[in-house]
Amino acid sequence: MRASNRNVILAAAMTAVLGGCSFVTIDPCAEDVLVLAAERTKDCERLGQTRVSVATKIGFIKRGKPAISENLETLARNSAAEMGGDTITAETQVSNGKQTFGIFDCVN
Repeated sequence: MRASNRNVILAAAMTAVLGGCSFVTIDPCAEDVLVLAAERTKDCERLGQTRVSVATKIGFIKRGKPAISENLETLARNSAAEMGGDTITAETQVSNGKQTFGIFDCVN
């Protein structure tokens, strides 16, 4: 097999494997943090916001949009738990691996 063919196959395999990888883990304290639409937080106390970011590429390989969104949401849930919040809502769209979330206390 020629080296160029081998590189193409390797790149395709890495894309398939890394495209769905999750590089962020949920903090045990954040497991119960809810993700709600903004209109469902009207009666909640706003505690603040968090701007989170993740890598959009690993080396020269682009990560998939679902994996990026999932990682951003997990980071926001972790931030909410640190701030004493129990709910987050996306306030911006994902842009270059960054997103802003509002943090709320809805249970109390």
